[in-house]
Amino acid sequence: MYSTITDAAAALRAGTTTSVALTEAAFAAADAHDEELGVYLSRFDETALAAAAKADAELAAGTDRGPLHGIPLGIKDIIATDEGETTAQSLVLDRAWGASGDAPVVARLRAAGAVITGKTSTMEYAIGIPDPDKPFPIPRNPWNPEHWTGGSSSGTGGGVAAGMFLGGLGTDTGGSIRYPATSCGITGLKQTFGRVPKSGCVPLGYSYDHIGPMARSAADCAVMLAVLAGHDPSDATSVDRPVDDYTSGLTGSLSGLRIGVDRLLGTSPLAVPELASVIDAALAELRAAGAEIVDVTLPLYDELTTATMVGMSAEAYAYHRPDLRSRWTDYGAGTRMAVATGALITGGDYAQAQRVRRVGQRKVAALFETVDLIVTPTSSCGAPALEKLAFADIITALHTPYWNALGNPAMSVPMGFTTDGLPLGLQIVGKPFDEAGVLAAGYAYQQRTGWHLQAPDLSVKTAA
Repeated sequence: MYSTITDAAAALRAGTTTSVALTEAAFAAADAHDEELGVYLSRFDETALAAAAKADAELAAGTDRGPLHGIPLGIKDIIATDEGETTAQSLVLDRAWGASGDAPVVARLRAAGAVITGKTSTMEYAIGIPDPDKPFPIPRNPWNPEHWTGGSSSGTGGGVAAGMFLGGLGTDTGGSIRYPATSCGITGLKQTFGRVPKSGCVPLGYSYDHIGPMARSAADCAVMLAVLAGHDPSDATSVDRPVDDYTSGLTGSLSGLRIGVDRLLGTSPLAVPELASVIDAALAELRAAGAEIVDVTLPLYDELTTATMVGMSAEAYAYHRPDLRSRWTDYGAGTRMAVATGALITGGDYAQAQRVRRVGQRKVAALFETVDLIVTPTSSCGAPALEKLAFADIITALHTPYWNALGNPAMSVPMGFTTDGLPLGLQIVGKPFDEAGVLAAGYAYQQRTGWHLQAPDLSVKTAA
């Protein structure tokens, strides 16, 4: 199977493959490995193959809907689709939720000719950690099945890495696109808040949530974002402004760009020793592509990270409070404890978190007057072992929540491995609505490296 959307799209137009062949290969990979890896909650084999056959017929007849035409994609199971119920991987969610059909983002993918292969696993309501006592799959990392994929877009991250689809949708409230992207060695983009409509998606933190693309490469994310972006009246937070051309700037050159780096090496006790050298190697590639690299310090790092956690917890608790009271044990242990902490947050705490966000936005905007982009590690370490999962440790290791408080576009791209073979990610951040600049930097980096094209050895099995 082709590893990237762009390669598969070229092959479709060259006549060297078909959408049906791509979709059958994706399902064959799932047949072989999904029982172990826990990628899918539901598969849409029949409708997907019908959509693939339609795509082949259209392309043969000269109808070309764009680079996603005929491409198999997975959808995180908190986003509504026509084919089946949305569960949010929970016993609690009313199965009638989402009965009105495709979320706007799914409808846009379908209109672009994409083949929807199924609904992918997540953390319950996109928060917490896996609960083996509930009747849902435990997502396992294709690079080492004894480790987690990261969350909460776990199945989409693992599925792309394992070749079960070429790309897919994730959601990101505190890092839930970028964390599985770095954990699974793929690329994932959290675009500017409001750039992509999030109606038709089960909410977690209403003022922090994003829906975004996950795929092998920055180029793949660019073609997906071009379809996903744009105002939709069903989402009051979606921004009504023209959609940029995200692919024209993918030149491979960063000449004239000034990129600030905050290595954040002292922020987590879980940082692996090799992180510093891996970051330095990534910076050397950005510099070789023409960028000037300067050291910066992210303002209010601890405060803005805390603002995301406080605000997200308060907003999640507001949504879940009635069900927590009446159906406590139906929630997974990790989810109910993560959400219930919102009960300890006062109105004053929430208001203060919003004030910190506003102050942070002004300070970071001032920083962006001196640089074009900012890079950091996505996480201080590789994916954690499933037997040692702790929500507090995950938040300590991640460098993603900071940007949810601010709303800036942020993308994780693979930048190497830990000494025990787990992927590490480089986070690239831009000014609000400069997804094009973020994608161009990721593309230039990936033109000079091959980390995003490395695939796990799926013959390695866990003893669990």
